[in-house]
Amino acid sequence: MTAGGSHLGTSETQPAAPAKASGPATGRAYLATIEGFVGALMMFIGSIGTGWIANGSPMIRQPVVIALRTEGWGVTVSTVLLTVGAMVLMRSWLRLGQRLADWGKSSLRSVVIAISAWSLPLLFCVPVFSRDVYAYTGQGRLVMEGQNPYQVGISTLSNWFSLGADPAWAEARTPYGPYFLWLARGVVGLTGAQPDVSVLLFRLLAGVGVLLCVIYVPRLAELHGINGARALWISVANPLFLISFIASAHNDALMVGLAVAGVYLAATRHYLAGILLVTASIGIKPITVLLLPFVGLMWAGPSASWPRKFLMWGATAGISFGVLALSGIPYNLGMGWVWAIMDPTPGYTGYSPSGFLGQQVEFLGNVLGLPGGTFATVLRTGMKWAAIALVLVLMFRGDYSRAVRRMALAFTAVVMLSPIIQPWYILWFLPFLAVTGIRDDWQIRSLYVGVTFFVVFGAQDQLSVWSFVELPIDASSLAFVTALAFTFYLLFLDVHTRRLLIEARPLDLAKRGWRWALAAVAARRGAARRQP
Repeated sequence: MTAGGSHLGTSETQPAAPAKASGPATGRAYLATIEGFVGALMMFIGSIGTGWIANGSPMIRQPVVIALRTEGWGVTVSTVLLTVGAMVLMRSWLRLGQRLADWGKSSLRSVVIAISAWSLPLLFCVPVFSRDVYAYTGQGRLVMEGQNPYQVGISTLSNWFSLGADPAWAEARTPYGPYFLWLARGVVGLTGAQPDVSVLLFRLLAGVGVLLCVIYVPRLAELHGINGARALWISVANPLFLISFIASAHNDALMVGLAVAGVYLAATRHYLAGILLVTASIGIKPITVLLLPFVGLMWAGPSASWPRKFLMWGATAGISFGVLALSGIPYNLGMGWVWAIMDPTPGYTGYSPSGFLGQQVEFLGNVLGLPGGTFATVLRTGMKWAAIALVLVLMFRGDYSRAVRRMALAFTAVVMLSPIIQPWYILWFLPFLAVTGIRDDWQIRSLYVGVTFFVVFGAQDQLSVWSFVELPIDASSLAFVTALAFTFYLLFLDVHTRRLLIEARPLDLAKRGWRWALAAVAARRGAARRQP
């Protein structure tokens, strides 16, 4: 009995049902592909005026760039282009799923073509939605100069501010694994820390991760009886994935790609290769250490006794941690990556479940004259421990055939119950949920909402606009209003995309709302008459 094939289960008793077709254009995927390419091209142009350009970049002295970044009209046009482009890419993704509703044999090719076309303009745009990529250059310089990024921040470098990194990285120790620091040192060695070329090379590294996902997501999905094209559309073609991993060049792309490849190999009984690839993923960003227990379960086999399971867990951990320990010898990095797991970033984000609920508890506590801040801290800490408990439950309970699904749920719990959730964090577990089945009900609708929210959030939250530029409306406000208007269009006015969340026409919704209001008024009047 193998760890793959028919022995792997999904989130449902049958493979994911295809989405319903909408309109006569079903199957004409090239229309959505072209539309998405136009959206990505708009983002490329808009990024020149509102993206993150390093102070030391020669690009910032080009006449066109100066006009787009210092003139009010230039910043306004760039903001609108960037925001509308991101939302057009969002619509294209939704329409691609509708046009490929039958998910036939040629659909995988269509999804791959769309991913390639949409990625091309993003590969060359100025970093948008995040500027973490500039911090990578600083960390590479630290290693090259013999300093330990696990002990010092990039502020110890000369002229570090010209790198373009967020000042928050000045004193921050790196949360990345040793392999990424090796890669960062290699990039700096090739580019001499020139910011623009460094960004391009880091993008190419992220592209390797995207390519691994394109190759292995469909294969891992097929092992679970899930349509590979649909899984790839859900996890890789979505705009949040492409913007975060191509345009922003987050190293998470390489982490996720290696993790997906490693899990696939483990699921097909190539256990040692799978463990080594997951270890490589940990060496990029240590959060994927969560996958090791479930890889160990696959190695143990479907009928393994508890002693064998513990033996395989120990062997998996021993191989992985042994390799990582040896990997810390070059450049005297040691086991500093362990700090990234044991000492997480303090604070919270207001839109995370933990952060939002904590804010409400703190407010209510303060209103009642109680220590609301303490209650909020206890709540957030409790939710983190709840995530750990869920991981343990999923490790020890469940069918062997659902090992990858259990792993996906454990990963999801750790991310979603954390007080800090960055927009790209949901991309860590999304491929694993996609390959084990996301149904065409509240599950896929939740994904639509989540991706839209984070695209809208990123469009207005991460704009590089100089304070001296005179604007008729604040750039962030303009981006937010523009994105919100486009979201309204997708939900209520677009005859195609509104069917994904609301299965009725706007007029029908208005009539239903009016009838509901009349019924509510009548009920209140009836209740009033019955009172003595």
